[in-house]
Amino acid sequence: MTNTQQVTPIARRPLHEEAADRLRDLIVQGRLTPGERLNERLLSVQLGLSRTPLREAIKVLATEGLVELLPNRGAIVSHMDAVRLSESMVVMGALEALAGELACINATDAQVNEIRALHYEMLAYHARGDLAGYFKFNQAIHLKIVKYSGNTMLFNAYRQLNANVRRARYLANLSRERWDAAVREHDEILAALAARDVKRIKALLSDHLTHKLASVLAALPSRQAA
Repeated sequence: MTNTQQVTPIARRPLHEEAADRLRDLIVQGRLTPGERLNERLLSVQLGLSRTPLREAIKVLATEGLVELLPNRGAIVSHMDAVRLSESMVVMGALEALAGELACINATDAQVNEIRALHYEMLAYHARGDLAGYFKFNQAIHLKIVKYSGNTMLFNAYRQLNANVRRARYLANLSRERWDAAVREHDEILAALAARDVKRIKALLSDHLTHKLASVLAALPSRQAA
């Protein structure tokens, strides 16, 4: 390598972004429950970082609606609002349907195969009953479909809105019946994408979210009261 060659430095994520990811997972998976106060001292020890990046992470989650900031009283995990959730899911359904349509048109065979590989990984976690592992690959699949739509504006809008509904999508799968149904729906979504069936994938992606919303709304009152 000559002195004139430039080397791209290794990207390092800010600590607060790493902390936000960890806290987000704790909330999405229900390990931090609605209404629970975020104990900065305890969380700093658990996450192995100082309070400054932790506080920045909490602010990030507040913009996503996962955390509620209380004046002079710290922060709590926010409750899920049924109206806001319903409205968000309607928009998500429209975005995912459009993404599926564009992915059928624009995704390469290699990109479809990449989604297929993620699908098989997801199935393995489902077979083991590992919901956290399953959900990681589930979300990766949805993000890839939107990414391979080839529309950057759509991808950015989807990512922002998805942050608000990830918790609901996770909770929907706490019902084993709904979880099994979601896997069958993903089988059909992958088949439609591989067949470049625009009409079918749009309907499947829209229905997929509709079913999740119904499952979450049915369980929401009892969970919020718990």
